[in-house]
Amino acid sequence: QRRIAESGGGLVQPGGSLRLSCVASGFSLDDYVIGWFRQAPGPEREGISCISIDGTFNVADSVKGRFTISRDNAMNTVYLQMRDLKPEDTGRYYCASVYDPPGECKTTAGWYDKWGQGTQVTVSS
Repeated sequence: QRRIAESGGGLVQPGGSLRLSCVASGFSLDDYVIGWFRQAPGPEREGISCISIDGTFNVADSVKGRFTISRDNAMNTVYLQMRDLKPEDTGRYYCASVYDPPGECKTTAGWYDKWGQGTQVTVSS
């Protein structure tokens, strides 16, 4: 059964850092695009970053220069390194996967077909 699971969230002070992990089980991430999303209280899920099969990536303007996405196929894991965290980064962070799509990756939630349960990130002093 194909599953992905996030970890690494927590409570951090403004200016701090966290690294989130998205680990796949039951399948190999080699041929999957992975996206990271976050959801603050409310219905909207914001696309943060995505990474393609060949390692190319996109990053939302709201986190550009602070968040970095990377993948380690040997570990079957995609990471989201978050630096200089701000209170507005607070939310539940999700990773999602989609199999071998054409073109560059997208940070559009509807593009993905498999989601993890999320990990909570709270930025507060």
